[in-house]
Amino acid sequence: MARMPTHTPTTETDLLTAWTALLHRCGAADDPGPYGRELLRRWSEPQRRYHTPEHLSAVLRHVDDLAGHACDPDTVRLAAWFHDAVYRPDRTENEERSAALAVRALTAAGLPAARVAEVERLVLLTVGHDPAPGDHDGEVLCDADLAVLGGTPEAYAAYAAAVREEYGFVPEPDFRAGRAAVLRGLLALPALYRTPAAHERFTDAARANLTAELQRLED
Repeated sequence: MARMPTHTPTTETDLLTAWTALLHRCGAADDPGPYGRELLRRWSEPQRRYHTPEHLSAVLRHVDDLAGHACDPDTVRLAAWFHDAVYRPDRTENEERSAALAVRALTAAGLPAARVAEVERLVLLTVGHDPAPGDHDGEVLCDADLAVLGGTPEAYAAYAAAVREEYGFVPEPDFRAGRAAVLRGLLALPALYRTPAAHERFTDAARANLTAELQRLED
């Protein structure tokens, strides 16, 4: 199993340090620093309110927490770095563009083709957050990405408000309809969380938070 980070990155400096160490562990042939800075620039774009470096840091923290369930934790960490690297709220193909960016960047960095292909696959899983049974790395990434749903009511409210800000260009009736469809899709998943630890920790709170928001949207 890949070596665990000594601490969870919390600032952009920490994130860049973690990125550099991760790429070196994964066999990068060149200095990964410049592309790490480019990724952080993307994660800091002005249209973002929730999908920010803070979200990236939180996902990486949850990947660390769930790493014992993963087959290849470092590949999951690479996918976490890229899963929202392209994010335009007015577009629908963000995950596909993020996956394509991962392929270009990691191939240029000299990572093995098999690992690059797995990162691409994992990023694309975040379209629906529905990994196949037994897909341990997919389960870890999807659970880490959805962990925000299982926070306190106050934390969930802050997340929902940030998402609304990202879609500030959408009229309220249209936003309510679209957001309600997303929430119904999440509630209809066979399970919101697939790793045992995340399932136990987050499921009840997540279902309560999602149901409460859905009721507010439909009132």
